[in-house]
Amino acid sequence: MTRDSLDTAANSARLGPFYVTQGIHNLRDYGGYRADGGGQVRSGVLFRSGQHMEASDDDLALIHALDIRTVIDLRGTSEREGFPCRRHPSFAAQVIAHDGETSNSPPHEGGGGQVVMTPQKARERMLAVYTRMPVNPAMIAMFTRYFKALDENDGGSLVHCFAGKDRTGIAASLLLHVLGVHHDDIVSEFLLTNDAPTRAILERQSLPRMQAHYGTIEPEALHNLMGVLPEYLDTYIAKVTHDHGSLDAYLATILGVDSPRKERLRAKLVT
Repeated sequence: MTRDSLDTAANSARLGPFYVTQGIHNLRDYGGYRADGGGQVRSGVLFRSGQHMEASDDDLALIHALDIRTVIDLRGTSEREGFPCRRHPSFAAQVIAHDGETSNSPPHEGGGGQVVMTPQKARERMLAVYTRMPVNPAMIAMFTRYFKALDENDGGSLVHCFAGKDRTGIAASLLLHVLGVHHDDIVSEFLLTNDAPTRAILERQSLPRMQAHYGTIEPEALHNLMGVLPEYLDTYIAKVTHDHGSLDAYLATILGVDSPRKERLRAKLVT
């Protein structure tokens, strides 16, 4: 296919910021937001999703059409081995991944012993995930590599984890903050996960294991586990602010996003 035909194929699969897929959950463009100073985050270069183990051939063709040059896989070794990503025959992107575990289990799935999963317990479990994430050495390493890759690599990028909502959601939120997007818009982008038209894919991939661990899960509890709440992002930022004084200080001193890198990222990704 020519570049024009690839672009046409990608655009025809759009549903708002989401791409219509058969086996990938929550694939979307997280660009397009206004940045301070009057610019706009570039569209068509920043993508996020869940894992690609069940990607169909059409999904792989779509990913190929997006011309992604860098993939940041936030899953740990056991997740990647248990759920290996399918690739297009012409896949040539650089894949950045952690040698080790980044989470005890996918954050929305079972862990910590048998419990009855009420909405409150589901919420508490997820809040604990977001409280640990800022101090998790593996996630610090991966977010650092994410920003380095976006600074140094050309072309489009895709950041993903298992469900594409927690680890991936924080990665996208941190970048949008660096690019000068208003906090309200960052929260809105974070919450778009709840509108993903591919929820059935995530349930197919995760719900049987969740039910084996927790038993029947009522809808509100399932939403708290499989979706996102504003307080999840608030919890991450509150932990960072408590420990480092501000999100910008954390980015600079822990994740390597100093003033020169921030300016380079803005020059590259804001128009």
